[in-house]
Amino acid sequence: MINFESYLSDPVIGLGLVSFFLILLSLPITFWNISNKASSPISRFIISLANLALASQLLLRWWQSGHFPISNLYESLCFLTWGFTLTQLLIERVIPSAFVQATLTPISLISIAFASFALPEELKVASPLVPALRSSWLVMHVSVIMCSYAALILGSLLSVAVLISTKGKELQLRGSSMGVGDFRERDYKGNLMVQIEELTPVVFSSSEVIDNLSYRTISFGFLLLTFGLISGAVWANEAWGSWWSWDPKETWAFISWLIYAAYLHTRLSRGWQGRRPAFIAIVGLFVILVCYIGVNLLGIGLHSYGWFL
Repeated sequence: MINFESYLSDPVIGLGLVSFFLILLSLPITFWNISNKASSPISRFIISLANLALASQLLLRWWQSGHFPISNLYESLCFLTWGFTLTQLLIERVIPSAFVQATLTPISLISIAFASFALPEELKVASPLVPALRSSWLVMHVSVIMCSYAALILGSLLSVAVLISTKGKELQLRGSSMGVGDFRERDYKGNLMVQIEELTPVVFSSSEVIDNLSYRTISFGFLLLTFGLISGAVWANEAWGSWWSWDPKETWAFISWLIYAAYLHTRLSRGWQGRRPAFIAIVGLFVILVCYIGVNLLGIGLHSYGWFL
């Protein structure tokens, strides 16, 4: 049973509930508008309000607890949802597509719903930081890692959208991974046969645009993940005297980095686009979820402070 008294007595939890209902309200509007090419401005406005509510929630919890709001799974999920909504708004500025909007909105709803209703009340209360986490590196490392998770997850979901939108057909590769350049003709094995430079602008299909946007989002998330791993290694050396300890979360984060590095390699060096790199991104999505949620469910390692077990 939902304890509504906690939502009324604690404004932090109350703001989380507000953001949940805002995202829930935007979802049917988003799916109702999916037959149109352009995304719904009403849904975009509601998502903006949810993002503002989440930002206010995190700042309020930061002020209440006196430390960056990442001491437990509730705060982490709220921060991740804030990252989801912010990244979605940035993506929709590039491509205001109803299909993209319908693809990305549900993950924000799932994240904040899990934080608001699935977690026990004791995990929603701010916890004091253990001594090792009382460092100026906390804000830099954790915020960058969480933002990288948000970008990589949404970029991988866009890859899922590519698989759905192509319906079993390979994209006609008319541009580089950056979305500009030339016309490319390939044989049935994917080998490059003809490459003719375009002198006139090329009009890309919606699937090609989503594919390119997925690549750009994952590239940004990969850069953040790289910086987050480096900053975490520096922090670990300061706290424990070791740059890398092969902690379960460190190991899975490194596996995630390798998979998305392989994704970028296939696009930049092999010229893959469309469905083939999308499958690699989906594998990366699974590994990111294991790294973020699965490892913490076990409650083992140096990164299990204030989580489930």
